[in-house]
Amino acid sequence: MKKRNLIYLLVFSVIIVFGYLFWFLFGSNVQHNKNTRFVYIPTGCTDDQFKRILEDSNIIKHPRSFFMLAQKMGLWGHVKAGRYGIEAGMGNYRLIKMFRSGQQTPVRVVVNKYRTPNAFFQKLNLSLEADSMAFAQAFMDSLFLHELKLNRYQMPSVIIPATYEIWWNASPQQVAQKFAAAYRTFWNDSRRQAAAQLSLSIPEVVTIASIVEEETNQNDEKEDVASVYLNRWRKGMKLDADPTVKFAVGDFSMKRILNIHTAIESPYNTYRVVGLPPGPICTPGAASIDAVLANKKTSYLFFCAREDFNGHHNFAATYEAHLANARRYQQALNERGIR
Repeated sequence: MKKRNLIYLLVFSVIIVFGYLFWFLFGSNVQHNKNTRFVYIPTGCTDDQFKRILEDSNIIKHPRSFFMLAQKMGLWGHVKAGRYGIEAGMGNYRLIKMFRSGQQTPVRVVVNKYRTPNAFFQKLNLSLEADSMAFAQAFMDSLFLHELKLNRYQMPSVIIPATYEIWWNASPQQVAQKFAAAYRTFWNDSRRQAAAQLSLSIPEVVTIASIVEEETNQNDEKEDVASVYLNRWRKGMKLDADPTVKFAVGDFSMKRILNIHTAIESPYNTYRVVGLPPGPICTPGAASIDAVLANKKTSYLFFCAREDFNGHHNFAATYEAHLANARRYQQALNERGIR
């Protein structure tokens, strides 16, 4: 009887030991949370810094058990930098394998319209590890621009608004190359041929598209707006584009463009300079670029915001008709006290 009890005790002890080992290796060691939480391990992070990051994050329930197994599994000295998604139910073994192998979760960087390169670089800085200055250096690098046949004024052409999946600790050069790859994919044979038929280079198309992007949010009239600027450009007229003046002045909140604004000396001021600005005044989306490439045939040379402020425009082929449209709009501005 005593022998049998001893056997039961040994079996029970073995079960307890193996149960503990199973929990130690595979049992959940993550604070319960339905949503994935993220831990950011910076480049060059030391083991001590890594430990503090985990402890401060308050994600790991039992840091000591994690650190003990990390020692046994040889994690120290081999922690990979990156952004790691920590899910409920993850155990020490899985966590350690993840940090050692660098199985990080990419950042989904949503790129919209940016009016200046610095605004774009700051967006990357907020989303990724590197700072905005490092991104500026990578995107403005002469060799990088030479590969794309762009100059520094045309650099915004490479920024195609979309959602990009990027490793949090990717180098600025790697990020720049990712955007370059998206740029090459976007500018397929069909779009390149359409640009050639317009006798425009890719950055020139993007420059016109950037003006269209700033002029209207209504996709159904973007081809008409593009036709106005293409018609003016073909006739050798000044573009007289208000958004280029805002860009030259550096004040994008202006409601009215006055003579003092159109008189400013700048290669971007199309009220003074004949032809296109030296580069885009924002990062236009595909709808604006394709509106230019559509090369819609119209006789329009002028357009003016509608007096009902619905976001659309009145188009005109003659200056007289345009003046009538403009008077109605100016009267509506005055009635609303907009200066």
